[in-house]
Amino acid sequence: MVTPVIAIFDIGKTNKKLFLFDEHYQIVWEKSEQFVEIPDEDDDLCEDLDRLISWVNLSLAEVMALPEFAVRAVNFSTYGASLVYIDNDGQPLSPLYNYLKVYPAPLLKQFFDSYGPEASITRQTASPSLGSLNSGLQLYRFSYEQPDLFKKLAFSLHLPQYVSYVVSGWPVSDLTSIGCHTMLWDFDRQQYHKWVSNEKLDTRLAPIVPSDSVRLTVIADMPVQVGVGLHDSSAALIPYLASFHEPFVLISTGTWCVSMNPFNSSPLTPEELQYDCLNYMHYKGQPVKSARLFAGYEHEQQVKRLAGHFNVPIDNYIRVGYKPEIIDQLRHQASQVTTENDAKGKQLLSMQGSLFGQRDLSDFATYDEAYHQLILDIVSQQLVSTNLVLADTSPNRTAVKRVFVDGGFGKNPIYMNLLATAFPDIEVYAASVAQASALGAALAIHQHWNSYPLPVDCVELKKYTAPIAAH
Repeated sequence: MVTPVIAIFDIGKTNKKLFLFDEHYQIVWEKSEQFVEIPDEDDDLCEDLDRLISWVNLSLAEVMALPEFAVRAVNFSTYGASLVYIDNDGQPLSPLYNYLKVYPAPLLKQFFDSYGPEASITRQTASPSLGSLNSGLQLYRFSYEQPDLFKKLAFSLHLPQYVSYVVSGWPVSDLTSIGCHTMLWDFDRQQYHKWVSNEKLDTRLAPIVPSDSVRLTVIADMPVQVGVGLHDSSAALIPYLASFHEPFVLISTGTWCVSMNPFNSSPLTPEELQYDCLNYMHYKGQPVKSARLFAGYEHEQQVKRLAGHFNVPIDNYIRVGYKPEIIDQLRHQASQVTTENDAKGKQLLSMQGSLFGQRDLSDFATYDEAYHQLILDIVSQQLVSTNLVLADTSPNRTAVKRVFVDGGFGKNPIYMNLLATAFPDIEVYAASVAQASALGAALAIHQHWNSYPLPVDCVELKKYTAPIAAH
């Protein structure tokens, strides 16, 4: 019995994975690898592009040869903000520069002097000014710093589309990559920003195709539908969009906690950009208003501090259950800051971490008490961040009925209970999707390879309810 499958390459900064999903979107085969980064010409570490492409080609050949599976389609979900510059023969012209590479200040000044002011271009492109994390600025830099190589440039491809190109030979651009804090896309005009054409960079960007496009490609003598690839944050939303049609916000938690509202179409304001709001792009082309918070990183740093102070293992927090009586006690202490006051709320939303970093740990009698305070402080920041995308000022809006939390904080009972208490009029769920980005990339091209209906049960939910206040 041969099982028809779709192969999905899910390429993160750390882990490179390949999954085979059957027609019911169950994972039936997988492999994973990690690569050591290599230095670019400035000795900054970056992705080993040759090794990555070799792994993609060898892994695809491996699964095409498996007798128990018939690969009908292939798609790709990769990290964003990364460009591969190819010549007319499809060969890379430079290393795959790291999006954390320091951006030269004089060049940034030149850019904003020419096309600013900064506040207006960041608003129009829904991109906080993030240096190399704005991939359009990477292309701008390449054109000025490496003019000889730039002359040979046929296309600049975002990483998902480059990996797709390696398999299909079809150079294209897709909106999930272009629309994600690249500074390339003018959300007011729904086209490339005018700076892109002024710099004649639009001709070096491949034609835009819908994100659910495929190209029929012969691989190992078999016809296979090859997708164009998706930015991983946009791909991770797709299982939720397939399963839920009423407005919702997804808080995707990891190192960053990103609140995404696919139902909020109001334009970003300068103030929202200042608080790290940005737009991702829905795979159907609509903007997804989002707000980022560095809360997972903050949690990681503070639990180390707690472990040192209380002389316990770093992962001691895992055994701490939600104790409402501790929360009540902490709320009544004078040092507790709430987000009732707007000014304080805004002050809490600094990228420097929560209020907890300034607290004196000797004020807490026990580890459990201190840990509850840490989560209180993180959730008070989360409220400010999520509220930035929850409120939709556009006409014909429908109120958000549900908040889904996936990732690490979705498994944290204190965080989830505090969030449910903070949003008493909204249903709050811990949500889990196995391999959400990979699954999203598979679902995006469902109609091209799978005759079954789209699944509606790929998200597991656990509801949290605000406790009834005692009088």
